[in-house]
Amino acid sequence: MRAFVPPPLLPLPPLQLTGSVRAALDQALLALGRLDGAAATLPDADLLLYTYVRKEAVLSSQIEGTQSSLSDLLTHELGETPGVPVEDVAEVSRYVAAMAHGLERLKEGFPLSNRLLREMHGILLAEGRGAHKDPGEFRRSQNWVGGTRPGNAAFVPPPPVEIESCMGDLERFLHSDTSTLVKVALAHVQFETIHPFLDGNGRIGRLLITLLLCHEGTLRKPLLYSSLYFKEHRQDYYSELNAVRETGDFERWIEFFALGIRVSAEQAALTGQRVFSVFQDDRNQLRKLGRLAPTSLLMQEEMQKKPLATIATLTKATGLTTPTVTQALRELERLGIVRETTGRARGRVYAYVRYLEALNGDSGAVDGEIARRRGP
Repeated sequence: MRAFVPPPLLPLPPLQLTGSVRAALDQALLALGRLDGAAATLPDADLLLYTYVRKEAVLSSQIEGTQSSLSDLLTHELGETPGVPVEDVAEVSRYVAAMAHGLERLKEGFPLSNRLLREMHGILLAEGRGAHKDPGEFRRSQNWVGGTRPGNAAFVPPPPVEIESCMGDLERFLHSDTSTLVKVALAHVQFETIHPFLDGNGRIGRLLITLLLCHEGTLRKPLLYSSLYFKEHRQDYYSELNAVRETGDFERWIEFFALGIRVSAEQAALTGQRVFSVFQDDRNQLRKLGRLAPTSLLMQEEMQKKPLATIATLTKATGLTTPTVTQALRELERLGIVRETTGRARGRVYAYVRYLEALNGDSGAVDGEIARRRGP
């Protein structure tokens, strides 16, 4: 199979944005606007950022084959042993670091550029499985998608000599006056087609979606986890990418992409409402505890920031004594707000299960993860 070199996105390919495509774009923009507006009305949207960013990292990495869950990642960050191979969790943790780096650089005024993408790639592949695949550097050898060699691959990206030119064209497109969602949709498919790195292209390409939406001012905070939609529709996602390469059907891809963004934005907004409803309900319960109410409310407040905690981390965060923290956690556990996840007598890990259930929208998922970590 011959390598495919995509034509530049500037000038913009002639697009026939039919009624259904325009409707999909309008609905996606409306959903993003509602999400951004909802974030502004929540009591503290920054509380959600910690888990939202990590949820996106987990989902994007799962598309690439890692087995880590959100609870595994939170457990790893707590310094505990997760229920899957540590390398899987460390890989997701590096995704979080890469996203944080990109967003912070944009906030500082650094341009959305190939240099920034290479910096993020360098963080993503700094250690572990990808460390030998030129982290932070565009590839200097041929890669391919599917199959065992270019000759039987499902897709062969441009040869190495074309990478700098292709990525230069893409960088110029990122700063064009193309309408935001069309720009994000086309930039994503172009990046995945160029496949400029030896590894990590899928994850960096999905990070680019969030970066562009924040850079364009469509989202003030990265509260969107679009990888859930792409994970649930993985085969459609790949076939739509290929349709652009094989037939130049940008319109079909834009409509698919816009639908994914709309669904993702609606899910994120509903999740935010659900989580803060849980926070309020739990506070109302805890206020009825009499003399134990102040310390119990303080525990809940800390676990809103990080929904997995130990007695030691909560003692350090609150400045309370170990017996006081322990007693407050017992009350939260009695009320079903938190759950001890290890079954150990010492070094116990407590999960704010009602928060995690609201975040996942599926209480069974949390129960399954806790049971898995405890073992048979």
